[in-house]
Order: sequence, then C-alpha cells, then structure tokens
Amino acid sequence: MSKTKTKYTSIGGQALIEGIMMRGPLKTAMAVRSPEGEIVVEDVECKSVSQRPSIFKLPLLRGIYGFIDSMALGSKTLMRSAELAGEADDEEELTPFEQKLNDIFGEKLFNIIMTIAMVLGFGLAILLFFVAPSAIYSGLAMLLPALKGNILLRSIFEGVFKIVMFILYIFLCTRMKEMHRVFEYHGAEHKTIFCYEAKQELTVENVRKFKRFHPRCGTSFLIIMLILGIVLGMCIQIETVWLRTIIRLCCLPLVMGVGYEVIRFCGKHDNLLTKILSAPGMWMQHITTFEPSDDQIECAIAAIKAVIPENSEGEIV
Repeated sequence: MSKTKTKYTSIGGQALIEGIMMRGPLKTAMAVRSPEGEIVVEDVECKSVSQRPSIFKLPLLRGIYGFIDSMALGSKTLMRSAELAGEADDEEELTPFEQKLNDIFGEKLFNIIMTIAMVLGFGLAILLFFVAPSAIYSGLAMLLPALKGNILLRSIFEGVFKIVMFILYIFLCTRMKEMHRVFEYHGAEHKTIFCYEAKQELTVENVRKFKRFHPRCGTSFLIIMLILGIVLGMCIQIETVWLRTIIRLCCLPLVMGVGYEVIRFCGKHDNLLTKILSAPGMWMQHITTFEPSDDQIECAIAAIKAVIPENSEGEIV
C-alpha cells in the first residue's frame, strides 16, 4: 500500500471553553458542547486570509497582522464559547453591587468583565515579561558589580526568566479543572488537523490515532518568540530598565514577524532543521495539550468540517 503524501494545510484553530474554533482559508467556525450535550456550530465573522490587504500578505508583515488578528478573534470566540457552554450564566444570588452593574449593562456585562480582565492580563504580561526581568537583573547588578555592563549575560538572564515564568504559569493553569479541559480540547484540535492533513476520513477512531503535538501550534510560536527575544536582547546595548523595556516593546512586531515565518516554515517541511526549530515548542506542548475524550474530538471534527474548502485553497504553499 503506497504512503499518502501529507497535505500541509493553513487551517488552524484554538481551544475554547467546552469547544474549539477552527479558521480556514475562506471561513471560520466554532463548535461548542452545550450544557444539554449537543454540539452547537456557529460561523464566526472575520476576514479570511484572501481578504487581507495585500501588504499584510508579505513575509514578516503577515506574521504581525496574523498575531494581532488571532488575538482579537481568539478573545471574541472565547467569550462566545463561555456563553454557549453556560459559563456566563450566574444562578447564585447577586450582591447589590453586582445587581447594579447588571441593571446598567444587562447582557453585555459578561463581555465587559472579560474585556477588562484581558486588558489587565495584557498589562500584567508586560510587567512580568518585560519590566520584571530587566529590573531584577539591574538589582542583582547593584549587589554584584561584576554583572554590570554584561549585555550577553543580561540577555540570557532575561530570556531564561521569561521562559521559566511562562512554563510556571502554564503549569499552574493545568492544575485548574476548567483549564485542564481546555488543554484537552487543544489536543483534540491538533489531532484533528493531523488527520485532515493525512487525508484520512474525519472520524473519532481515525483522529484518536494521531499525536497531539503539532509544529504549527501557537505554543511553539510563543516559545520561539521568547528565544528570539534573547537574541534581540543581545543587540540592545542599553541597561536603563525603562528605556530597555520601551525598545523591546517597539521591537516586538519584528519578533512576531520572524517567529511566524519560522513556524510557517516548520509547518510545511519535515526535516532535521525543522525538527530542531520545533523542538522547544513541541516539548512545551506536553503541558499545553492533553489527550482528549471522544466527545471533545467530536467537537473538533464538527469545527474543522465547517471550514474545509472544496478545493486545495487551504494548502500551505
């Protein structure tokens, strides 16, 4: 029996609350398991890859646009999945303050709270991943003068600090029951995409056979960005904490662009180089993806079937 050639597709997804969002070349859809046990499939309004401005299809720029667009789309579908899964329903008695807010904002209250939480989370990420590493190293340099002026050591310290904080954060998330289920859906997403790329029928039995670690995963993208940040730090010959932080933030789009191109390259090639480049992200996926249950795989299949194009337009070229 001849081996079927792998089809590298541009279809990607994101694990949601009790569901999965899949984004294809022409459309985007989400499939969420309702409290009644039914799979609810909804189309998601967003620009397809073909509808993007031409300038944002160029190398590097497409990564910057894609990252920002994915963050916005991910937040939107995450909030919607919470509604479909019944997480937004509050059966407990509201406090007077909560009731007042509910009277003012009504059904929009949940989305407003989620938006505020994401903004605060973004601010915390800047503090933890940009300000804190540089500030801590500067503090150590005051105690140990030998560290002062050593840009190479500073860059390595900042990079390792970020990676350790990222891994610790993800690990703590896995201790939460709700997040553990999200990571199971993450595994279902990867397995389903692998099954589709292998040109096998999308059934629970077929999907379950595939591995849950995918080289084109967002986790791999984040790890590559952190590693690229170490290299970038070596080029910034400034030690002042606030100025170094501002410069690194300004260089973030460049890191996004390069990181995307690396992930894209790894996603459509399978050789020694791509295995080396993908290794850190693949290792990290041991704690960001878990083996899914059959009902979670069913959600992933429903989501990907809703976005598969009729021709080969979804293949990576």
